[in-house]
Amino acid sequence: MHEHEDPLRDLLVILRHAPHGSSWLKEGLDAALVAAAFGQRVSLLFMGEGVTALMPGQGPGALEQKGTAATLEMLEMYDIETLLVDAQALSALGLSADELMLDVDPVSAEALAEALAAHRLVLTF
Repeated sequence: MHEHEDPLRDLLVILRHAPHGSSWLKEGLDAALVAAAFGQRVSLLFMGEGVTALMPGQGPGALEQKGTAATLEMLEMYDIETLLVDAQALSALGLSADELMLDVDPVSAEALAEALAAHRLVLTF
């Protein structure tokens, strides 16, 4: 790494809500895509119910809300490749990382603090 390169990433978007029942998850993903479109280096962290957004086979919600699967599939096109998932939330839901629809890095409670510190700006949805 060159001296002038900044080791900090620009933005960490924390997604804490399930895909259905509110628009928080969609708004968080939209914010991440907009930031990435403007050249920001964006990471996503799925915590709590937000982990359920990564489960495959989701249809529209009760209020005909579209699932977020299509948006999640666009992340790679926007160079959003750092996808972190709260390991505790995964195990609480009885899931393992390889059951999810995207390639994610499970992080422990200890590593979460490091992930937060590695970003200039953190937005929570």
